[in-house]
Amino acid sequence: MSNELTTAALEDQLDQQTGAVDEIGVDLVEQAYEALDGESADKKKQHPKWEAWKTNFRRHGWILLFIIPAFIYVLIFCYVPMYGILVAFQDYMPGDSIIGSGTTWIGFQNFKTFFSNPNFWDYFLNTFLLCIFGFLVGFPLPIIVALLLNSLRSKKVKKGLQILYYAPHFISLVVMVGMLKLIFGSDGLLDQLSRQMGGDAGGLKLFLTPEAFRPLFIFSGNWQDFGWSAIVYLAALSGVDPALHEAAKMDGASRFRRIFSVDLPAILPTIVMLMILSVGNLMSCGYEKVLLMQTAGNLETSEILSTYVYKFGLMNGQYGVGTAAGLFNSVINVVLLVIANFTSKKLTNNSMW
Repeated sequence: MSNELTTAALEDQLDQQTGAVDEIGVDLVEQAYEALDGESADKKKQHPKWEAWKTNFRRHGWILLFIIPAFIYVLIFCYVPMYGILVAFQDYMPGDSIIGSGTTWIGFQNFKTFFSNPNFWDYFLNTFLLCIFGFLVGFPLPIIVALLLNSLRSKKVKKGLQILYYAPHFISLVVMVGMLKLIFGSDGLLDQLSRQMGGDAGGLKLFLTPEAFRPLFIFSGNWQDFGWSAIVYLAALSGVDPALHEAAKMDGASRFRRIFSVDLPAILPTIVMLMILSVGNLMSCGYEKVLLMQTAGNLETSEILSTYVYKFGLMNGQYGVGTAAGLFNSVINVVLLVIANFTSKKLTNNSMW
């Protein structure tokens, strides 16, 4: 009997010692967590996610100060006007409330009026051709210019060319179209040279020729903006490690070869992002320059969706139809943006979201 009591006492004593060792081990683990994270293991497990977010915000929240102005701008000029989309589904007149007791809802009647226009497909085709040709010419041009400027050895020549290329961006559209008319318009410089060289006495009159509208619009726009657009690519090229060029030189790569093997892969993510954004605005040509270049002779190719919205919606007071046309154009842009982002993610593993 005494042996059994002695054995039980020893087991109790052993359990107490084991428990003490376990407590010591738990304390050591908690101390380790406190040393690494400043909090115990139990607290870490029970730590809410919003507490971690608040801690991170206290550490890095000041960075958001740089985002606030852009956020306010986008909110005021991009998101607040979206409230006016409702006009596309109303019989709206200036002074009417967009949402109120006097609002007249007509459903998709404005869209039916827009699509039933006999010239709808002409406007759509003109918009598509003008934008797609502008994209095919205007998107690769800044990339080529940036790569060529970056490969120049003389910094003075590089800076001089940059200023020369940037300068046209600051010319207003009105001045730009005025320059085009002085050169290509009736009795312009080109017409006078044509007559002096024995051409048609009436001149070329390119502003009255429908076939000349798209080339004039596209190439003048790209001449004005390609230098400014190249800034983004030049900034990306400035981050290329010079050691990569040195290694390529050691391998015998020429300057032209290094453009394709070093520079172009380095700016590929930037190219993809800007391409997605450009595709998202593919059907947005703007109406200002088109209206300035538009004449009675080139209406066949110069009448596009944005000018239709301006003339039919604002000038004729058909605000609902004009809003419906603008909404249709925006929906196409959104669809193109989603397709471009999905395709880029599948092919290059680079995307906006």
